[in-house]
Formats: sequence, structure tokens, C-alpha cells
Amino acid sequence: MKLNTNANTKHLVLTALFIALSFVGANIRIFGSIAFDSLPAFLAALLLGPIYGAVIGFIGHLLTAIMSGFPLGVPLHFAIAISMAITMIVFGYSYRVLKNKVRETGNLAITGIIGVLLNGPVSLGISMGTLALMAGVEIALGLTMLFPFLLLASIINVVISIILFKSLKKVWDKFI
Repeated sequence: MKLNTNANTKHLVLTALFIALSFVGANIRIFGSIAFDSLPAFLAALLLGPIYGAVIGFIGHLLTAIMSGFPLGVPLHFAIAISMAITMIVFGYSYRVLKNKVRETGNLAITGIIGVLLNGPVSLGISMGTLALMAGVEIALGLTMLFPFLLLASIINVVISIILFKSLKKVWDKFI
């Protein structure tokens, strides 16, 4: 079986580019440590596939955490990075599974809702559970104050990634 080295090289370069964009997005912050590091991962999950999106989401979150000085602690940020990777896998596969079953607009709406729910409330729940194990339930409950900001950031990241995806889709198919 011969590997398509051209396609592999393109995917590797594009992955590095999306990771760099995550790094840039990590510098665009709302309310302290909430950033746009996930936007490139959401876009990559649609354009390149779920696994690429997962890698980019994982690394992108860690870059944001590093730049913020790991405000929630290294173990918690590692759990969040894993949550980001899982979010991108489910987000990307949702789009692919629904691709031939639902019209494009409906597919992107459903996939977008899944992305927002996983990146916002579900990720927050995982973070709270991890923090509860590390420091106790009372301290973990303090993370609930982040909910509106995480939800807003999730919505913005997902919506912009879908808009970019729709804009790039025709050109992208020719490029890859």
C-alpha cells in the first residue's frame, strides 16, 4: 500500500498552521483565561477531520493554559485539554455522520449545538469533577461562575468556525 506523501505533507503543514492559529487565538481573551484557542480546532475538525481537530484542540488549550500561567493548575488544565480533544472528535464525527443524512445547514446547526454543549457545559462539568477530586466539592463549585463566559466563548468559537468552513469549503475541496 503506497502512502500519498503529498496529502500527508499537506495535512502535517495544515495541522501546524492550525496549531499556530490556536496560539494566536490564545492571545485573544475574554475575561482572563477564556480564549479563542478552540476556533481553529473546530474549523480543522470540519475541514481536516476529527482526529486533526482533536490534536489541535488539545495543544491549543495547553498553549492557552501555559500563556495564562496554568491558573487552575496543571492537572486541571490537562483534563480540560483532554476534554477539548474529545469535543473535537465528537464535533467532527457528528458532522461526518450527518453529512449524507441531513441538509448542510441542518447538519451544521446540529453539529454546532453539539460543539457548544461539549465545549461549554460538558467541559465545565468535567473540570468541576476533576477539581472536586483534587481540592473538594466546595472549591469545584466556584467554577460555576465561569459558565456564562464559557458558553459565550463556545458559541462564538463554533459560529465563527462554521462561517469560515462555509466560506472555505469550495476552495478547500480543490486544495486538498
